[in-house]
Order: sequence, then C-alpha cells, then structure tokens
Amino acid sequence: MNRIAIIGQSSFGSSVAEGILKTKDNEIVGLFTPKNLDSDPLFLFSQKNNIDVFRFEKLRSSKAIEQFKKLQVDLLVMAYVTDIVPLEIIESPSYGTIQYHPSLLPKHRGPSSINWAIINGDAKTGITIFWPDKGLDTGPILLQKEVEINNADSTGSLYFKKLFPLGVNAILESIELIKNNNAPKIIQKEENASYESWCSKQQINWDEEPKKIYNLIRGCDPQPGAWTNINSKKVFFYDCKISKNKQKLNHKQIFISKDEVCIGMKKEIMTIGRIKTEGEKKINSYEWMKINKIKNYSIIK
Repeated sequence: MNRIAIIGQSSFGSSVAEGILKTKDNEIVGLFTPKNLDSDPLFLFSQKNNIDVFRFEKLRSSKAIEQFKKLQVDLLVMAYVTDIVPLEIIESPSYGTIQYHPSLLPKHRGPSSINWAIINGDAKTGITIFWPDKGLDTGPILLQKEVEINNADSTGSLYFKKLFPLGVNAILESIELIKNNNAPKIIQKEENASYESWCSKQQINWDEEPKKIYNLIRGCDPQPGAWTNINSKKVFFYDCKISKNKQKLNHKQIFISKDEVCIGMKKEIMTIGRIKTEGEKKINSYEWMKINKIKNYSIIK
C-alpha cells in the first residue's frame, strides 16, 4: 500500500498531508479540497509540493466519483471533511477509507462534537479514527486517543492544543497499522451513542447555574459564539474565567476596572476577557465598556 488520497481542508488537512509525505513508501496521488477556496492550507500545500488537486462542487457528482476511481487509490484519508462523501468513493480504495473525528465515538457524533463536549460539561473527550460507512460517524473504530477537558479549555484551545496534533499523529499511526495488517475494526456500541447537530450561536440565560453558563460560553469560543444583550446591543463573550464572588457582586451586576470586567453570578463571578458586538471585531472587555459608556454596577439583561 502506498497510493494515498486525501479529502480535506484547513491546516489540519495540510498537516496530515505533510505527515504522510514524510513517511516512507507513501505517495499522495491526489488531494480533494473544496472548490473556490484558493487560500485553503491544503490547496496551498498541493501547489507547493506539486501534488494533483481536484476540486468539485459536490463529491457526490459523477465527475468526482469518476475522477477518484481513475487514481486507483490504495487508501483514502478523510481529514476535516464537511461534504458528504458517497459510498462509491469510500469503498473504492483497495485498503479502504479512514476518517478523523474529534470525539470518543460513539459519543458526540455530528459536526460540532468539540463544542457540545464542553457545553455538556464532559470531563474528557478525545479523537477517533474510524472506517466510515453509509451512516454519519457510525463506522467501525480503528483507534482512539483520550484527553482531559480542563476547566480553562475553550473549543479553540481544546482543538488546537490537543485534538489537532493528536489527530494528525493518530492518522499516521493508523496508516502504519493498516500497512502491517494490524488495524482493527471495532463495531460501535449503539447503546452508548449520542448525536448533536451544528452548534449555532447561543443566547446566555443568566438564570442558569454559573457552571452551566461558563460551559456554554467556553464551548462557543471562538465559534459560533455565546451572546447576551448589554444596553440593547447583542454582544459575544470570549476568553472568560470563573471564580468565587469575593467582590460580593449582585447577580447579573457588572463590575468594571482597568484590570478586569466581571459579572456577578450568585456565588461566582465571570471575568470577561474580550467582547464583540455583532458584526464587529473582538476587543478587550474594558475597552468595550469604555467605548459603549457602560457604567460600573450596571445590570446585564
């Protein structure tokens, strides 16, 4: 086995491609990336390394399927895939197809698994390399790696500092297992399965318990964002921390200083790092309060 194709995008896709290119006896015979994304890292990687790249509106199209089959691929690696890949492509490679998913399947199937793991207050998560089938994240498991979700983790930090590098290394490890005929196919236990759809922008309910509010905000940081209203403006919070309410702030009360901006939440306080008005850029929370003339001890709505 040495003829490998990759379907993917972003820095994760390019990092996987770079890792495969460095391994012995592996040849990347084609990269499939989204159309009209000339700045995408995987597309730029293909140009730099003179690798054939194929770009289709839909991978389900007959042209995409025909092109893929022409490559006579031994193994297909799906790294950060947002399109639906048809079975005609998945089942075409002689050694099959493997896919990366940032959760411990069968838990958190779906497109926003990192967000929901934090929002739901999970203590751990991880990555799964699996053999995709006709279902959504339902195929047999090849390998899994587990990580803790720290109290300070956001979706951004959890992905870029933990699940991203772990996933790249796991794909390379999986390829070696396949080459040595040691790759398992462990059937997922449906009784342990959960599925969540896309995580959209979330409104903060300040009457919820502080921990639940904190999990929602960091689970939506940096995308899609958790929002509230301040002086009739829809604003999003980022880089937040939670601690004991030593200032004795009233519930929903804002405390402003040059060092920090805090909001009272019963026995806790939320320290806000950055704020973004909808449609604008993120800025320091103190600067935002100053620009928008929010007074000390205002009450958040």
